Amino acid sequence: MDSGALHPALGIDHGEARIGIAATDPLGILAHPVETIDVRKTDPIDRIAALAASKSIRTLVLGLPLRIDGSSGSAAEKVRKFGNKIAKRIPDLPLVYVDEAYTTMDAAAKLHEAGRNAKQQKAVIDQAAAVAILEAWMETI
Repeated sequence: MDSGALHPALGIDHGEARIGIAATDPLGILAHPVETIDVRKTDPIDRIAALAASKSIRTLVLGLPLRIDGSSGSAAEKVRKFGNKIAKRIPDLPLVYVDEAYTTMDAAAKLHEAGRNAKQQKAVIDQAAAVAILEAWMETI
């Protein structure tokens, strides 16, 4: 089994205004929403570091917005710069990127199906997208 399996991981859905955070259970089996970081009110790097420490995280999983053809654009470059900041702040944790294609749209659709208004649930959508990012990574390990 891959060394990434069966330990806690943190999923990160990067956005300009909000960053959705999800985490696995301590065994790394199930992903669940944690919180949404408002980047205007909280330093996201410090908050991610604090969450990683408090949850004994052993892997950071950052969603990477690739184009449909799999190439990187300006959005992916912003996320890579953000990932570099995380890696400098928390150098002892591996940081992996996962294609986050459609995770936010999928999260919004699932919330709509559950009867929740997407516009009123932006923070919840960000967390649900982070859960989807983490689940996508878990499927690869």
